[in-house]
Amino acid sequence: MLLMINHISSKLLFFLMWITILAPLSCKKDDDSVPSVTVNILLSTTDPSFTDLNAVGGWIYLSGGSRGIVVYRLSMGEFMAYDRHCTYKPSESCAKVDVDASGIIAVDACCGSKFLLTDGSVTEGPASIPLKRYQSNFDGNNMLRIYN
Repeated sequence: MLLMINHISSKLLFFLMWITILAPLSCKKDDDSVPSVTVNILLSTTDPSFTDLNAVGGWIYLSGGSRGIVVYRLSMGEFMAYDRHCTYKPSESCAKVDVDASGIIAVDACCGSKFLLTDGSVTEGPASIPLKRYQSNFDGNNMLRIYN
């Protein structure tokens, strides 16, 4: 009887070791998300390079982020800033959004996903995750800070 209990205990111990050590390795999930990149940009909306931001609904591209940043003027006092890196299969080299002719939708030509620039939400898949958003702070005059 004691031998049988030791045999069961050793199998149980082996099973528990497998679950705690080996199982997480076999179930490892690929990290398929937009990379985190430090962003800290200060720009003047009166700079001639950024005149498109002077009107509500205006937008520009900036260098920075993972694959660039698109800045959209939501209202006179609020800006939205998103990484241009598409959230669907972000490891694909072509996973990058561009603003379409409407000026309010960003499209990934690689997968066809579409995102609304007013809030970054997906309007058409296959993407299901919104664009990565950066914080923005406007001083109400002409200085805009984009950061994370």
